[in-house]
Amino acid sequence: MDKSKQYNRIKLTLNIISLVINFVIILILAFSPISKILEEKIYGITSNDYVAFSIFLLIVGVINSIFAVPIDFYSSFVIEHRFKLSNQKFSDWLIEKLKGSIVSLLILYPIALIFYYLLKNYELWWLILAIVVFVFSILLARIAPTLIFPIFYKFTPLENEELKNKLIELCRRFGINFKGIYSFNLSKNTKKANAGFTGIFKSKRIILSDTLIENFTDDEILTVFAHELGHYVNRHILKNILIGAVTTFITFYLANYFYQLLLIQFGFTSQYQISALPLLFLILSIMSILLMPVTNAISRKFEYEADEFAVNSTNDKNSFISSLNKLSKLNLADENPNPIVEFIFYSHPSIKKRIERINKL
Repeated sequence: MDKSKQYNRIKLTLNIISLVINFVIILILAFSPISKILEEKIYGITSNDYVAFSIFLLIVGVINSIFAVPIDFYSSFVIEHRFKLSNQKFSDWLIEKLKGSIVSLLILYPIALIFYYLLKNYELWWLILAIVVFVFSILLARIAPTLIFPIFYKFTPLENEELKNKLIELCRRFGINFKGIYSFNLSKNTKKANAGFTGIFKSKRIILSDTLIENFTDDEILTVFAHELGHYVNRHILKNILIGAVTTFITFYLANYFYQLLLIQFGFTSQYQISALPLLFLILSIMSILLMPVTNAISRKFEYEADEFAVNSTNDKNSFISSLNKLSKLNLADENPNPIVEFIFYSHPSIKKRIERINKL
């Protein structure tokens, strides 16, 4: 079997196993007496609803981690080393995971408390929560480049003046302002390469991985960046925010509708009862799975549009195709995945389809 296909098949299998385990855990909590037993035990310790909710989340999180951590270790450390993509020692991997867990906790726990407060006090909790999530997503996109990304990577101003001037000129042609052009040390973790245009409003900045700078020519880097710039010029960022807002409102509305029906069927006394929450999480999980192919299809459409922009804005089709082939090899991408797998799981079109489409421009 081709090395890239073997790598992607293993990674996909592990992702599916992780999704199934998460779903089964929620399913068991929703339809077994376990949640009610936990609820009784927790309220034997505290009478505060918010403390009880936090303890319940902690217990569920620990149960999930028992299965998730080994799978994550095998996927992100063992497999990455087996295919010679990782540069991490175990201690480095562990530190990165701990930092990621702390950052996630600091972000998600306040949202979880807001969710429970709204569920406890408002009939239209789903509507207010959707607004909160929408506002928070914009705030996170604004602060991530300056506050969150530097926790994981070191950012330094790009030293290649010739390349910097090319990137600046390309941005100026399309009226895009930014705070700076930075290189970041992706090589401390992996041999893979990446580039991006991060942030919104005044936090916009160009970031190029050191692996990209080391392995690609200036012209190839320019086309890779032009692709990222294409997302901004075509307003994909704004469109994704709006699509996310609409899907969030619809998802929360439908989740609340089915949740209220199930509450009656299962004889729960209130919508914020802790033992009832797995039902709500189950509904949200099902809707998330159903939405995955839809959101990925939209994402693939945006990627095609960004590819077209990259070629037209640089007038350098050959360099862009060359960069795609290099990225595919560096990242061990499956150039021609199974169409069903691509439809469900891929947020980017396959390299083969992208190059075929570019050659038709």
